[in-house]
Amino acid sequence: MLILFDHVTPKGIARSLPGHTVTKAKDRGWDTLSNGDLLAAAERAGFDVLVTADKNMRYQQNLKGRRIALVVLSTPQWPVVKLYAKIP
Repeated sequence: MLILFDHVTPKGIARSLPGHTVTKAKDRGWDTLSNGDLLAAAERAGFDVLVTADKNMRYQQNLKGRRIALVVLSTPQWPVVKLYAKIP
């Protein structure tokens, strides 16, 4: 599965996703794109999932008809997210 991390996603989560390809939006030069443009670029590039901590994205964007899944974290703070991540 191809997974894209938004610029606020803690990179430590990648360790709990073995077997998946994780790319950061910044590595693609997409960290300055608006949410709608980021979703569109990720879909065009074949990403399956966008992981973000931007709680407003699902309200600001029309997700109907999108082929990409959106995972919204409750916080971008790694110490908090780490409590719930299963790190191998």
